[in-house]
Amino acid sequence: MHISIVYALPHEQFIEELDVPEVCTVEQAIKMSTVLIKYPNIDLTINKVGIFAKLVKLTQELHDGERIEIYRALPRKPRSAHAADDKKERIRAKKERKKLGE
Repeated sequence: MHISIVYALPHEQFIEELDVPEVCTVEQAIKMSTVLIKYPNIDLTINKVGIFAKLVKLTQELHDGERIEIYRALPRKPRSAHAADDKKERIRAKKERKKLGE
C-alpha cells in the first residue's frame, strides 16, 4: 500500500512517500518513515495528526493513497495574545478593587 507523510514548517516542507503493509496504522507508518529522525521535536503524544486535513487518532488504519499530515502547534495570533493579556489585566484589577473594598 502506498501512502505519503507530510510535515510543514514555516520555511520548509517534509514529504515522504512510502510503501507500508496492507494493515498499518497512522502511528506505525510515521515510525516507518524518516520524519521522526529528521524532526526529533515531533512528539506524537502532543502533535495532532490527520489524513487529508481531517484529524485522526494514531490507531487509525490506513488505506492506499492516503496522506498523513503531522500538525505543529501554531503561535498565538498577536490579536488573540493582546485579548488574553487584557482579560488577565481586567481580572487582576477586579481582584484589587475587591481587596481594597474589604
